[in-house]
Amino acid sequence: MQSQLFTSIKLRGLELANRIIVSPMCQYSADQGNLTDWHLMHLGQYAVSGSALVIVEATGVEAAGRISPGCPSLCTDDNEAAMKRVVNFYRDYGNARIGIQLAHAGRKASSDMPWRGGAPLAKDTPEGWETFAPSALPYNDGWPTPTALEAEGLERIKQAFVDAATRAIRAGFDLIELHCAHGYLMHQFLSPLSNQRDDAYGGSLENRMRFPLEVFAAVRSVCPEDYPVGVRVSATDWVEGGWDLESTITFAQALCDIGCDFIDVSSGGNSPAQKIIAGPGYQTGFASAIRQATNMTTVAVGQITDPRQAETIVSSGQADIVALARGMLYDPRWPWHAAEVLGADAAFPPQYMRAHPTLKGEPVPGNPPTAKK
Repeated sequence: MQSQLFTSIKLRGLELANRIIVSPMCQYSADQGNLTDWHLMHLGQYAVSGSALVIVEATGVEAAGRISPGCPSLCTDDNEAAMKRVVNFYRDYGNARIGIQLAHAGRKASSDMPWRGGAPLAKDTPEGWETFAPSALPYNDGWPTPTALEAEGLERIKQAFVDAATRAIRAGFDLIELHCAHGYLMHQFLSPLSNQRDDAYGGSLENRMRFPLEVFAAVRSVCPEDYPVGVRVSATDWVEGGWDLESTITFAQALCDIGCDFIDVSSGGNSPAQKIIAGPGYQTGFASAIRQATNMTTVAVGQITDPRQAETIVSSGQADIVALARGMLYDPRWPWHAAEVLGADAAFPPQYMRAHPTLKGEPVPGNPPTAKK
């Protein structure tokens, strides 16, 4: 039986060779918002991994939208040039397509690198800056109180998303994902835990969805008709009274109605009070519920590590695509190994063909994978 994980799928005008994505993974290694040689190495290894798509880590649409001083942004010509260097590498040497995740960290911005503790950086320190949010509510004890966004700030951030999307397209990215998950700004608007506004952008579910939907629509409007734009969501806050799956389904349907091409389903990140019940594939059920309710193209994430597990997720209709992060860090050739387990083909560079199991010594019966010329 043919592996469903290794069948192609189309997102508007973009055809992906299989259903495996390398998730955005923050590296905290940018310089003044610019991708560096570390990123060229980190992302470059996945260009020839056999995965269909690699998505660049959460990228601030303005400098104040970065998670940390080591996170990338896409708001200057230098930022764009550094991004284009990586995209050009994919065009010259890769067999994967490359996308970018556009983000704004909101009240979780201006934090230190994880290996230095990840503590918030006060705005009056050399590396810190002012943070913004739907409401003047700090993320946690010891975190600075963010500035509640007024009309001018909302418009500034919306335009920053549009400008970053324009730069992303110009740099040559194949796809854009908007980050509405993990407790960052768009998620902060969605959740009643972080959004306590009393205007048109707060209160009811419809109002809390308003700004993220406006941002998505604005980005979609500057993208070509055949260019895919999707959204990453947290399906639940894992906190009673917070954002939940039912609300996520409503949001997903609203996104679908205005041209969203896929929804990438994660969870949590908006409250330190979260109580996550984790385990292999623990978020796949959320993706499945959204897919069944909306018929949207869905991406499942979260402790997906085994090829047969990934195959089951796709072949059983729980999700259309799987995305791996830690699994790819541990095994950058995961798609090659999954293809071997599932009796399928995964792309590889001709420079590496002598390493492929089907091409060592005498070829095995059947069609060997097609090497990129």
